[in-house]
Amino acid sequence: MPDPLIFLFLLLAACLAGFIDGAVGGGGLISIPALFLGLSSHPTTTILGTNKVVACTGTTFAAAQFVRSRVVPFREMVFPMLAAGIGAALGAKTAYFFEGRFEAHLRPVMLAMMIAMLLFTLLKPDLGAIHAPKHSKKKQALLATLLSLAIGFYDGFFGPGTGTLLIFFFVALLGFDFLRASALSKTVNWASNMASLALFVFKGSWLPLVAVSMAAANGIGGYLGAKTALAKGSRWVRALFTIVVAGLILRLAWQMFADIQI
Repeated sequence: MPDPLIFLFLLLAACLAGFIDGAVGGGGLISIPALFLGLSSHPTTTILGTNKVVACTGTTFAAAQFVRSRVVPFREMVFPMLAAGIGAALGAKTAYFFEGRFEAHLRPVMLAMMIAMLLFTLLKPDLGAIHAPKHSKKKQALLATLLSLAIGFYDGFFGPGTGTLLIFFFVALLGFDFLRASALSKTVNWASNMASLALFVFKGSWLPLVAVSMAAANGIGGYLGAKTALAKGSRWVRALFTIVVAGLILRLAWQMFADIQI
């Protein structure tokens, strides 16, 4: 059990992460740094496993909201969800193999990708404003499945920004509007979270009391985030997406700078 003040800090971080994640993804931008800060004495895989328990709760509430809304037909979610689950399980196993040896190498790649995503979004004001699929139903389903497999692997392997990456690629490559992209990304992210969580918990890489308490807070945040996104629509989701990507860029840049200073 962590210090009470640290515990309260983790609960507040989990609730905020759930809200952000439920709306546009990227809740790991808040929850993972908070866990590394509050539980710095624990192994990386234990922190990642604890975060997966937390994230699964938020994505469950958020995904349920989007499924009930029928913004995206459930039949279009099934194969991307299965692919994400397979990718995440493989990613989690890979994370154990490379434990402690991959985080610093991934940050520059993630930073470059996030900057490119932000610039692309800002330079295309109409991006994601309307739902205009770019491909036939079969090709769209195949691309969504392949994207989900690849990003699911990343989610199991490392994780931060998974929901944000999914939304961006569904908008930019498939032609979805931000609301539909958010709906599909949330169900895909739920599947990747559940698959990688199973492996982390099986190996005992989690802190039950911290995880369950943060999960409850995250679930409340996820429910509210998804409900707000459905109420506000694509324009609001796009604005929040831009803010989250900018925040992730700043966090990654700061981490890289801190590593250089050390």
